[in-house]
Amino acid sequence: MAAEPIVLRLRALSRHFSVTRHEAKCLTLPPFTATATATLNASALGKQLSPTPTTALKWVIRCCPDLPRTLVHKLFRLRQVRIVSAANGIQEQDHRYKRVAAKDTLNSGDRIFLPQSVKEIPRQKPDCHVTAKEINFIRSLVIYKDPTILVLNKPSGMPVQGGINIKRSLDVIAAACLNYEYSEPPRLVHRLDRDCSGILVMGRTQTSAAVLHSIFREKTSRASDDIDTEKRILQRRYWALVIGCPRRSKGLVTASLGKVVVDNGKSDRITIVDNSKFLSSQHAITEYRVIGSSSHGYTWLELSPLTGRKHQLRVHCAEVLGTPIVGDYKYGWQAHRKLGHFDLSNLEDSSEELLKEEKLPFDLNLNKGSISEKCPRLHLHCKQIVLPNVSQALQNVQSASNYDFSQMEGLELVAALPPYMQRSWDVTNS
Repeated sequence: MAAEPIVLRLRALSRHFSVTRHEAKCLTLPPFTATATATLNASALGKQLSPTPTTALKWVIRCCPDLPRTLVHKLFRLRQVRIVSAANGIQEQDHRYKRVAAKDTLNSGDRIFLPQSVKEIPRQKPDCHVTAKEINFIRSLVIYKDPTILVLNKPSGMPVQGGINIKRSLDVIAAACLNYEYSEPPRLVHRLDRDCSGILVMGRTQTSAAVLHSIFREKTSRASDDIDTEKRILQRRYWALVIGCPRRSKGLVTASLGKVVVDNGKSDRITIVDNSKFLSSQHAITEYRVIGSSSHGYTWLELSPLTGRKHQLRVHCAEVLGTPIVGDYKYGWQAHRKLGHFDLSNLEDSSEELLKEEKLPFDLNLNKGSISEKCPRLHLHCKQIVLPNVSQALQNVQSASNYDFSQMEGLELVAALPPYMQRSWDVTNS
């Protein structure tokens, strides 16, 4: 009987050394606290706009800004990131190290552990060589700039973030070209598809980026079927040229999306799914209205996504409205096979000057791709965004902690159509 307490103490001591050895092999991040996700001003404003939880991925990126994003994602994918939950007591020390997924949310006091080998990764910024011509081109894309945000009219064909076979992305290039008088680079707060053009908002400081993240997250996490624009903190309006015409001139598409694997696992695509049968489905809502119809069988739509899902507008147009977007060969291939082309020989503006290739930096060509050509580009453009005036809001947070954010002044941003979409507009309205 006397030996039993000794055995228990030995087991507890063994667990203690096991935990110590585990910690010695890991890089320990600071415990998560809700107030540490942003500076005081950003946290106060973000809480008013969208008190959404912080994920394990975001906490690792915040604590280890020098680690390459691709490496961080790889660590999660290989399940090499562990967590110690603050809710676990001492009795669970031998089981407290658990694998954590990138999207898992954190509670105050949670601690994350990374492999010790990440300390050996050289801390180097992405090497981005840009010429004077490229710098001038990127700066020509800026349509708005204030002390807190930077807004670009992103061209079609330029990737926003790096990835497989992407050597130069807009976020890296912007960091090299768009600092202006600031010591820190602008940060992405949302994304556009590579072939989509239009408004791209970036935060110029860590504080403003945190606020903008909250604003864009609010659109996804709080969206409902209510289309009252006065209740929306963020409003986005896209212009799209589609094949065919919706049955109704305006309406609301409420159809959940899910990812399915095709081509024997070689690729995937987004499709409409049944919420009750597809556990990983995402609620997706799009408001639409017809801007104008053409006798050639095309229709211009204004699309307002109330949620922010991958390929949401493209899938809703193709699979729900039955009008795939021009140039969307992934979701509208069958419609493009039946698509005819215009004879521009009799049009006054069909000169060789308009159709010739324009040599732009980054191998971009914005003149080619209208509906008058054999293979039109994706005709999807983020034309307008209305969001709170972040610069004014942060000034008010500093001066008054009880500022009413519901009365925040709105900032309206508008981006012109790219040349190829403008040409399609001229053709359909001729």
